[in-house]
Amino acid sequence: METHPGQPAAQGRPGPPGRRPGPAGGFTAVRLRSEVGVEDLYYLDESGFSPTLPTGYTWARIGVRAVVKREDTKNRRVNALGALNETGPQPELLWTAVDHKIDAAMVLDFICTDITRLPGGADRLADPPPGWKRHRPCTIVLDNAQIHRAKLVTERREDLAAIGVHLFYLPPRSPELNHIECVWRSVKYEDMPVRAYTSTPELHTAVDHALTRRAAAVATTTPQSLKTA
Repeated sequence: METHPGQPAAQGRPGPPGRRPGPAGGFTAVRLRSEVGVEDLYYLDESGFSPTLPTGYTWARIGVRAVVKREDTKNRRVNALGALNETGPQPELLWTAVDHKIDAAMVLDFICTDITRLPGGADRLADPPPGWKRHRPCTIVLDNAQIHRAKLVTERREDLAAIGVHLFYLPPRSPELNHIECVWRSVKYEDMPVRAYTSTPELHTAVDHALTRRAAAVATTTPQSLKTA
């Protein structure tokens, strides 16, 4: 299953405004270029963390009912925005966590500041330092979430391409192709043993600690062992 920024999106879904050709060859070719060191490849996505996290299983003595603590989740989520590079010379997990909604402006600034490392961030995208380009060409894989397709993001594709950064939209309904999904699942089910948090600051701290540990693990893992099918 492949798509390409310069072709109509899969399953008849209209593409974003300002669409233009990007890296040639579809998703498989994009991955191959990253694996041979031609360019960096980042998988970008968001995830929300609730004060009560999913409980897969628990134990209790025979005849004793298991009690699982639950907190009210209304307006108390912590949201994380992250990008995973698993095949570059130095694998890394970049992330930021906030206790408010993530919007298109935040996504664009994250791309410019954290991934691209453009001096001045998104504010300098239209007018970067003379001759400035990212140290290695870069493709950023995104799904079809509204904030990724927002005009604020898609109308800057020409500016991003000028400094060596391309956006690659996955086919609709294909989360298995976005490898950062595995990171979110590991953080939620393995890295946060406490399953309920009484306050947003407490949850935010737990998310920060879990993502910090996961980022350290990614940084010390060889690119070959991080590859997924």
